[in-house]
Amino acid sequence: MKEIELLFKDFTLWNILLFLFYTGLILFVNWLIKGIAKVLAIKRPKLNKRYIPAVNSLINWITFYSIILLFITYFSETDWMFKTLYSKGEVKVTFFLIITAFMIVSFANRIVKLFTKYVLTNFYEHYNIDRGLGYTISQMIYYVVMIAALAFSFTRVGIDLTALGAVFGVLGIGIGFGMRNVAGNFVSGIIMLFERPVEVGEVIEIDDKIGRVEKIRLRSTLVRTAKEGNLIIPNQYFIEHIIKNRTTAEMRALVKVSVSYGEDSKIVQRLLEEAVDYVNQNCAGILESPHQEIRFVDFRNSAMDFMIELPVTNFEIKERVESELRHSIASLLNERGIKMPAIVTEAEKES
Repeated sequence: MKEIELLFKDFTLWNILLFLFYTGLILFVNWLIKGIAKVLAIKRPKLNKRYIPAVNSLINWITFYSIILLFITYFSETDWMFKTLYSKGEVKVTFFLIITAFMIVSFANRIVKLFTKYVLTNFYEHYNIDRGLGYTISQMIYYVVMIAALAFSFTRVGIDLTALGAVFGVLGIGIGFGMRNVAGNFVSGIIMLFERPVEVGEVIEIDDKIGRVEKIRLRSTLVRTAKEGNLIIPNQYFIEHIIKNRTTAEMRALVKVSVSYGEDSKIVQRLLEEAVDYVNQNCAGILESPHQEIRFVDFRNSAMDFMIELPVTNFEIKERVESELRHSIASLLNERGIKMPAIVTEAEKES
Protein backbone atom coordinates (compact mmCIF):
# COMPACT_ATOMS: atom_id res chain seq x y z
CA MET A 1 0.00 0.00 0.00
CA LYS A 2 2.84 2.38 0.89
CA GLU A 3 4.58 1.58 -2.40
CA ILE A 4 1.47 2.58 -4.32
CA GLU A 5 1.18 5.82 -2.35
CA LEU A 6 4.84 6.65 -3.01
CA LEU A 7 4.44 5.80 -6.67
CA PHE A 8 1.56 8.23 -7.16
CA LYS A 9 2.65 10.90 -4.70
CA ASP A 10 2.94 13.51 -7.49
CA PHE A 11 -0.43 12.55 -8.97
CA THR A 12 -2.47 15.26 -7.17
CA LEU A 13 -5.88 16.75 -7.83
CA TRP A 14 -4.25 20.03 -8.88
CA ASN A 15 -2.14 18.23 -11.50
CA ILE A 16 -5.20 16.47 -12.86
CA LEU A 17 -7.19 19.71 -13.11
CA LEU A 18 -4.30 21.51 -14.79
CA PHE A 19 -3.88 18.67 -17.28
CA LEU A 20 -7.62 18.79 -18.07
CA PHE A 21 -7.36 22.58 -18.57
CA TYR A 22 -4.57 22.19 -21.13
CA THR A 23 -6.51 19.39 -22.83
CA GLY A 24 -9.58 21.62 -23.07
CA LEU A 25 -7.41 24.36 -24.55
CA ILE A 26 -6.19 21.99 -27.28
CA LEU A 27 -9.79 20.94 -28.04
CA PHE A 28 -10.84 24.61 -28.18
CA VAL A 29 -8.12 25.34 -30.77
CA ASN A 30 -9.34 22.29 -32.72
CA TRP A 31 -12.90 23.66 -32.70
CA LEU A 32 -11.73 27.16 -33.67
CA ILE A 33 -9.69 25.99 -36.68
CA LYS A 34 -12.55 23.76 -37.88
CA GLY A 35 -14.91 26.72 -37.61
CA ILE A 36 -12.61 28.88 -39.74
CA ALA A 37 -12.33 26.06 -42.30
CA LYS A 38 -16.14 25.77 -42.39
CA VAL A 39 -16.52 29.51 -43.09
CA LEU A 40 -13.97 29.27 -45.91
CA ALA A 41 -15.85 26.29 -47.34
CA ILE A 42 -19.08 28.31 -47.50
CA LYS A 43 -17.36 31.18 -49.31
CA ARG A 44 -15.40 28.89 -51.64
CA PRO A 45 -17.38 25.71 -52.45
CA LYS A 46 -14.47 24.20 -54.40
CA LEU A 47 -12.41 24.05 -51.21
CA ASN A 48 -15.20 22.16 -49.41
CA LYS A 49 -15.10 19.27 -51.83
CA ARG A 50 -11.37 18.70 -52.08
CA TYR A 51 -9.43 20.28 -49.23
CA ILE A 52 -11.69 20.82 -46.19
CA PRO A 53 -12.16 17.07 -45.40
CA ALA A 54 -8.38 16.65 -45.56
CA VAL A 55 -7.85 19.66 -43.27
CA ASN A 56 -10.41 18.36 -40.74
CA SER A 57 -8.77 14.95 -40.73
CA LEU A 58 -5.32 16.52 -40.24
CA ILE A 59 -6.57 18.73 -37.40
CA ASN A 60 -8.13 15.75 -35.61
CA TRP A 61 -4.89 13.83 -36.06
CA ILE A 62 -2.80 16.68 -34.61
CA THR A 63 -5.24 17.13 -31.73
CA PHE A 64 -5.11 13.45 -30.77
CA TYR A 65 -1.32 13.29 -30.69
CA SER A 66 -1.04 16.68 -29.00
CA ILE A 67 -3.09 15.34 -26.09
CA ILE A 68 -0.96 12.17 -25.91
CA LEU A 69 2.27 14.18 -26.01
CA LEU A 70 0.90 16.58 -23.41
CA PHE A 71 0.16 13.63 -21.16
CA ILE A 72 3.68 12.23 -21.56
CA THR A 73 5.51 15.54 -21.06
CA TYR A 74 3.26 16.75 -18.25
CA PHE A 75 3.83 13.60 -16.19
CA SER A 76 7.38 12.93 -17.40
CA GLU A 77 8.93 13.71 -14.01
CA THR A 78 6.65 11.40 -12.03
CA ASP A 79 7.87 8.05 -10.72
CA TRP A 80 4.90 6.00 -11.93
CA MET A 81 5.51 6.90 -15.59
CA PHE A 82 8.89 5.12 -15.64
CA LYS A 83 8.27 2.49 -12.99
CA THR A 84 9.21 -0.99 -14.28
CA LEU A 85 6.03 -3.03 -14.62
CA TYR A 86 7.86 -6.16 -15.73
CA SER A 87 11.14 -7.03 -17.42
CA LYS A 88 11.94 -9.35 -20.31
CA GLY A 89 15.64 -9.94 -20.75
CA GLU A 90 17.19 -6.49 -21.13
CA VAL A 91 13.83 -4.86 -21.85
CA LYS A 92 12.23 -3.07 -18.91
CA VAL A 93 8.59 -2.40 -19.69
CA THR A 94 7.21 0.82 -18.22
CA PHE A 95 3.98 2.72 -18.63
CA PHE A 96 5.87 5.18 -20.84
CA LEU A 97 7.04 2.33 -23.10
CA ILE A 98 3.49 0.99 -23.46
CA ILE A 99 2.20 4.44 -24.45
CA THR A 100 5.05 4.75 -26.96
CA ALA A 101 4.18 1.37 -28.51
CA PHE A 102 0.53 2.39 -28.75
CA MET A 103 1.47 5.67 -30.44
CA ILE A 104 3.62 3.83 -33.00
CA VAL A 105 0.72 1.57 -34.01
CA SER A 106 -1.90 4.35 -34.09
CA PHE A 107 0.50 6.71 -35.90
CA ALA A 108 1.21 4.06 -38.55
CA ASN A 109 -2.53 3.44 -38.95
CA ARG A 110 -3.34 7.12 -39.49
CA ILE A 111 -0.38 7.82 -41.76
CA VAL A 112 -1.07 4.88 -44.08
CA LYS A 113 -4.78 5.78 -44.29
CA LEU A 114 -3.98 9.40 -45.15
CA PHE A 115 -1.37 8.26 -47.67
CA THR A 116 -3.71 5.85 -49.45
CA LYS A 117 -6.66 8.27 -49.40
CA TYR A 118 -5.02 11.53 -50.45
CA VAL A 119 -1.80 10.49 -52.22
CA LEU A 120 -2.43 7.12 -53.84
CA THR A 121 -5.98 8.05 -54.92
CA ASN A 122 -4.67 11.04 -56.92
CA PHE A 123 -1.87 8.84 -58.26
CA TYR A 124 -4.40 6.27 -59.53
CA GLU A 125 -6.52 8.98 -61.16
CA HIS A 126 -3.50 10.64 -62.81
CA TYR A 127 -2.26 7.39 -64.37
CA ASN A 128 -5.76 5.98 -65.09
CA ILE A 129 -5.18 2.93 -62.89
CA ASP A 130 -8.18 0.64 -62.63
CA ARG A 131 -10.26 1.29 -59.49
CA GLY A 132 -10.20 -2.36 -58.40
CA LEU A 133 -6.42 -2.63 -58.89
CA GLY A 134 -5.88 0.59 -56.97
CA TYR A 135 -8.02 -0.69 -54.09
CA THR A 136 -5.99 -3.92 -53.98
CA ILE A 137 -2.67 -2.03 -53.89
CA SER A 138 -3.93 0.27 -51.12
CA GLN A 139 -5.17 -2.63 -48.99
CA MET A 140 -1.91 -4.57 -49.34
CA ILE A 141 0.14 -1.49 -48.37
CA TYR A 142 -2.10 -0.97 -45.35
CA TYR A 143 -1.76 -4.57 -44.12
CA VAL A 144 2.02 -4.65 -44.64
CA VAL A 145 2.56 -1.38 -42.75
CA MET A 146 0.25 -2.39 -39.87
CA ILE A 147 1.87 -5.82 -39.48
CA ALA A 148 5.31 -4.18 -39.39
CA ALA A 149 4.13 -1.57 -36.84
CA LEU A 150 2.58 -4.25 -34.61
CA ALA A 151 5.69 -6.43 -34.82
CA PHE A 152 7.92 -3.48 -33.88
CA SER A 153 5.63 -2.48 -30.99
CA PHE A 154 5.49 -6.03 -29.62
CA THR A 155 9.26 -6.22 -29.74
CA ARG A 156 9.58 -2.90 -27.90
CA VAL A 157 7.49 -4.14 -24.97
CA GLY A 158 9.42 -7.39 -24.72
CA ILE A 159 7.05 -9.77 -26.48
CA ASP A 160 8.93 -12.56 -28.26
CA LEU A 161 7.36 -12.87 -31.71
CA THR A 162 8.77 -16.38 -32.15
CA ALA A 163 7.12 -17.55 -28.96
CA LEU A 164 3.95 -15.70 -29.90
CA GLY A 165 3.89 -17.47 -33.26
CA ALA A 166 4.28 -20.84 -31.56
CA VAL A 167 1.40 -20.05 -29.21
CA PHE A 168 -0.85 -19.10 -32.10
CA GLY A 169 0.21 -22.27 -33.92
CA VAL A 170 -0.84 -24.44 -31.00
CA LEU A 171 -4.09 -22.53 -30.60
CA GLY A 172 -4.68 -22.84 -34.34
CA ILE A 173 -4.55 -26.61 -34.16
CA GLY A 174 -7.00 -26.65 -31.24
CA ILE A 175 -9.57 -24.27 -32.70
CA GLY A 176 -8.92 -24.94 -36.38
CA PHE A 177 -11.97 -27.13 -36.86
CA GLY A 178 -14.21 -24.61 -35.12
CA MET A 179 -12.76 -21.73 -37.15
CA ARG A 180 -12.86 -23.37 -40.57
CA ASN A 181 -15.29 -20.86 -42.02
CA VAL A 182 -13.47 -17.83 -40.61
CA ALA A 183 -10.12 -19.10 -41.91
CA GLY A 184 -11.66 -19.97 -45.27
CA ASN A 185 -13.16 -16.49 -45.62
CA PHE A 186 -9.84 -14.89 -44.60
CA VAL A 187 -7.88 -16.86 -47.22
CA SER A 188 -10.60 -16.15 -49.79
CA GLY A 189 -10.26 -12.43 -49.03
CA ILE A 190 -6.54 -12.56 -49.78
CA ILE A 191 -7.22 -14.46 -53.02
CA MET A 192 -9.81 -11.87 -54.02
CA LEU A 193 -7.38 -9.00 -53.44
CA PHE A 194 -4.84 -10.61 -55.79
CA GLU A 195 -6.97 -12.41 -58.40
CA ARG A 196 -9.86 -9.88 -58.29
CA PRO A 197 -12.78 -12.07 -59.38
CA VAL A 198 -14.90 -9.08 -58.37
CA GLU A 199 -13.73 -5.51 -57.87
CA VAL A 200 -14.92 -2.44 -55.98
CA GLY A 201 -17.47 -0.56 -58.08
CA GLU A 202 -18.64 -3.57 -60.09
CA VAL A 203 -22.32 -4.43 -60.35
CA ILE A 204 -22.92 -8.13 -59.66
CA GLU A 205 -25.86 -10.51 -59.24
CA ILE A 206 -26.08 -12.77 -56.17
CA ASP A 207 -29.11 -15.04 -55.67
CA ASP A 208 -31.23 -12.91 -58.02
CA LYS A 209 -30.22 -9.75 -56.13
CA ILE A 210 -28.28 -7.10 -58.03
CA GLY A 211 -25.92 -4.75 -56.20
CA ARG A 212 -22.70 -2.78 -56.39
CA VAL A 213 -19.52 -3.91 -54.62
CA GLU A 214 -18.69 -1.18 -52.08
CA LYS A 215 -15.84 -2.67 -50.04
CA ILE A 216 -13.75 -5.87 -50.03
CA ARG A 217 -12.46 -6.77 -46.58
CA LEU A 218 -10.37 -9.72 -45.50
CA ARG A 219 -13.34 -11.72 -44.15
CA SER A 220 -16.36 -10.35 -46.01
CA THR A 221 -17.45 -8.11 -48.87
CA LEU A 222 -20.01 -5.29 -48.64
CA VAL A 223 -22.52 -5.18 -51.51
CA ARG A 224 -25.10 -2.37 -51.74
CA THR A 225 -28.42 -3.27 -53.37
CA ALA A 226 -31.34 -1.08 -54.38
CA LYS A 227 -34.02 -2.95 -52.38
CA GLU A 228 -32.39 -5.08 -49.69
CA GLY A 229 -29.89 -2.45 -48.51
CA ASN A 230 -26.31 -3.48 -47.70
CA LEU A 231 -25.44 -7.17 -47.89
CA ILE A 232 -22.39 -8.58 -46.07
CA ILE A 233 -21.24 -11.57 -48.13
CA PRO A 234 -18.57 -14.00 -46.84
CA ASN A 235 -15.58 -13.95 -49.19
CA GLN A 236 -15.64 -17.73 -49.59
CA TYR A 237 -18.93 -17.37 -51.46
CA PHE A 238 -17.20 -15.51 -54.32
CA ILE A 239 -14.56 -18.22 -54.68
CA GLU A 240 -16.96 -21.19 -54.62
CA HIS A 241 -19.90 -19.86 -56.67
CA ILE A 242 -20.46 -18.46 -60.13
CA ILE A 243 -21.01 -14.69 -59.91
CA LYS A 244 -22.73 -12.83 -62.73
CA ASN A 245 -20.98 -9.57 -63.54
CA ARG A 246 -23.52 -6.96 -64.59
CA THR A 247 -21.03 -4.14 -65.13
CA THR A 248 -19.51 -5.29 -68.39
CA ALA A 249 -22.72 -6.96 -69.56
CA GLU A 250 -25.80 -5.02 -70.65
CA MET A 251 -27.98 -3.93 -67.73
CA ARG A 252 -31.55 -4.94 -68.60
CA ALA A 253 -34.91 -4.69 -66.89
CA LEU A 254 -36.50 -8.15 -67.19
CA VAL A 255 -40.21 -8.89 -66.71
CA LYS A 256 -41.72 -12.32 -67.32
CA VAL A 257 -45.48 -12.43 -68.05
CA SER A 258 -47.61 -15.59 -68.03
CA VAL A 259 -51.14 -15.73 -69.49
CA SER A 260 -53.61 -18.60 -69.57
CA TYR A 261 -53.29 -21.03 -72.45
CA GLY A 262 -55.93 -20.28 -75.11
CA GLU A 263 -55.63 -16.50 -75.04
CA ASP A 264 -54.78 -14.80 -78.33
CA SER A 265 -50.99 -14.53 -78.27
CA LYS A 266 -50.96 -11.75 -80.89
CA ILE A 267 -53.25 -9.59 -78.77
CA VAL A 268 -51.07 -10.24 -75.71
CA GLN A 269 -48.00 -9.22 -77.74
CA ARG A 270 -49.65 -5.92 -78.75
CA LEU A 271 -50.69 -5.16 -75.15
CA LEU A 272 -47.15 -5.76 -73.97
CA GLU A 273 -45.89 -3.40 -76.66
CA GLU A 274 -48.34 -0.75 -75.37
CA ALA A 275 -47.03 -1.27 -71.84
CA VAL A 276 -43.44 -0.85 -73.04
CA ASP A 277 -44.36 2.35 -74.95
CA TYR A 278 -45.98 3.77 -71.81
CA VAL A 279 -42.93 3.01 -69.67
CA ASN A 280 -40.57 4.46 -72.31
CA GLN A 281 -42.48 7.75 -72.14
CA ASN A 282 -42.77 7.95 -68.36
CA CYS A 283 -39.54 6.46 -66.97
CA ALA A 284 -36.06 7.98 -67.18
CA GLY A 285 -32.97 5.88 -67.61
CA ILE A 286 -34.18 3.55 -70.41
CA LEU A 287 -31.72 3.20 -73.29
CA GLU A 288 -32.66 3.10 -76.97
CA SER A 289 -29.68 0.95 -77.82
CA PRO A 290 -29.27 -2.01 -77.66
CA HIS A 291 -32.76 -2.79 -78.91
CA GLN A 292 -35.72 -3.62 -76.66
CA GLU A 293 -37.27 -7.08 -76.90
CA ILE A 294 -40.69 -8.63 -76.34
CA ARG A 295 -40.64 -12.39 -76.93
CA PHE A 296 -43.01 -15.35 -76.68
CA VAL A 297 -40.58 -17.65 -74.87
CA ASP A 298 -42.34 -20.82 -73.69
CA PHE A 299 -45.42 -23.07 -73.41
CA ARG A 300 -46.44 -24.72 -70.18
CA ASN A 301 -49.37 -26.99 -69.23
CA SER A 302 -51.74 -24.14 -68.57
CA ALA A 303 -49.86 -21.03 -69.56
CA MET A 304 -47.93 -19.13 -72.21
CA ASP A 305 -44.83 -17.20 -71.15
CA PHE A 306 -43.65 -13.86 -72.56
CA MET A 307 -40.42 -12.03 -71.72
CA ILE A 308 -39.80 -8.27 -71.88
CA GLU A 309 -36.23 -6.91 -71.89
CA LEU A 310 -35.42 -3.20 -71.72
CA PRO A 311 -31.82 -1.87 -71.58
CA VAL A 312 -31.34 0.58 -68.68
CA THR A 313 -28.52 2.72 -67.35
CA ASN A 314 -28.00 1.14 -63.91
CA PHE A 315 -29.44 -1.35 -61.45
CA GLU A 316 -31.37 1.31 -59.46
CA ILE A 317 -33.27 2.26 -62.62
CA LYS A 318 -33.76 -1.44 -63.39
CA GLU A 319 -35.85 -2.01 -60.24
CA ARG A 320 -38.02 1.05 -60.93
CA VAL A 321 -38.63 0.20 -64.59
CA GLU A 322 -39.59 -3.40 -63.77
CA SER A 323 -42.12 -2.17 -61.21
CA GLU A 324 -43.70 0.31 -63.66
CA LEU A 325 -43.84 -2.37 -66.35
CA ARG A 326 -45.74 -4.76 -64.06
CA HIS A 327 -48.23 -2.05 -63.11
CA SER A 328 -48.87 -1.17 -66.75
CA ILE A 329 -49.16 -4.80 -67.90
CA ALA A 330 -51.56 -5.70 -65.09
CA SER A 331 -53.80 -2.75 -65.97
CA LEU A 332 -53.88 -3.52 -69.71
CA LEU A 333 -54.50 -7.24 -69.29
CA ASN A 334 -57.29 -6.54 -66.82
CA GLU A 335 -58.98 -4.10 -69.23
CA ARG A 336 -59.03 -6.72 -72.00
CA GLY A 337 -60.12 -9.52 -69.68
CA ILE A 338 -57.01 -11.58 -70.33
CA LYS A 339 -56.40 -13.94 -67.44
CA MET A 340 -53.20 -15.23 -65.96
CA PRO A 341 -52.89 -18.91 -65.01
CA ALA A 342 -54.56 -19.45 -61.64
CA ILE A 343 -52.75 -22.62 -60.59
CA VAL A 344 -49.08 -23.46 -61.08
CA THR A 345 -48.22 -27.10 -60.49
CA GLU A 346 -44.98 -28.33 -58.93
CA ALA A 347 -43.99 -29.84 -62.27
CA GLU A 348 -44.38 -26.41 -63.93
CA LYS A 349 -42.25 -24.79 -61.24
CA GLU A 350 -39.48 -27.29 -61.79
CA SER A 351 -39.61 -26.84 -65.55
